[in-house]
Amino acid sequence: MSKLNALYVALLALVVAVAALVVSIVAGGNVENALKAKPELVVNALRDFEVQQREEAEQQVRKMYEENADALYHNAADGFIGNPDGSVVLVEFFDFSCGYCHRVYPVLKNVVAKNPELKIVTKPLAFLSPMSAYAAKAALAAKAQDKFAEVYSAIFEIEGPMTEAKIDEAAVLAGVDLDKLKADMSSDEVNQAMSSVQELANKIRVEGVPTLILNGKLVRTLDETELQKAIDEAK
Repeated sequence: MSKLNALYVALLALVVAVAALVVSIVAGGNVENALKAKPELVVNALRDFEVQQREEAEQQVRKMYEENADALYHNAADGFIGNPDGSVVLVEFFDFSCGYCHRVYPVLKNVVAKNPELKIVTKPLAFLSPMSAYAAKAALAAKAQDKFAEVYSAIFEIEGPMTEAKIDEAAVLAGVDLDKLKADMSSDEVNQAMSSVQELANKIRVEGVPTLILNGKLVRTLDETELQKAIDEAK
């Protein structure tokens, strides 16, 4: 439970206690006796309140996703892996410097291989290290050479700390013209693509990476089995 949720629950408990005391005084102790006889009433009320708060928060998130559907799923500047016309769409907000993103990369690679109807729209953020932006721009610039997926994978498979030299080497091994790639990395198109991802992340309240959104629903797992189950349900 987050600190904010814990605060809500504590405040609600206080409100319930005060309300019970007031009603107990007015009603001659009937409520107090009832609560003493069945203290689980308060526990159940707190649990139901927490469930309600969570459901309302998820509804608000889904509404934000619906309102920004075009930017989420249909931005031509985004890179993707998998089936470009896939009927099941998973959006990934990530940072190439993120350890958890590196953990989920082989999971995403595996589910793409197992699900021919899956398209993963990738949205790189750059806030965790100085190399984040360089890596993100390299991947996005590779789109001009139809090598986004190859460079995306090559960067995630770099061993040890990322450096410009390692990213350049990975891109070359992925089959790109390095001189063209570097020129395209500083283009208005790539810079705008980076800005649009950050703007969208702010708008829909992406709070960390990786953030996975499957057919309009936030997926809270990095486990392949659980992700596959969510994909099966979305089909």
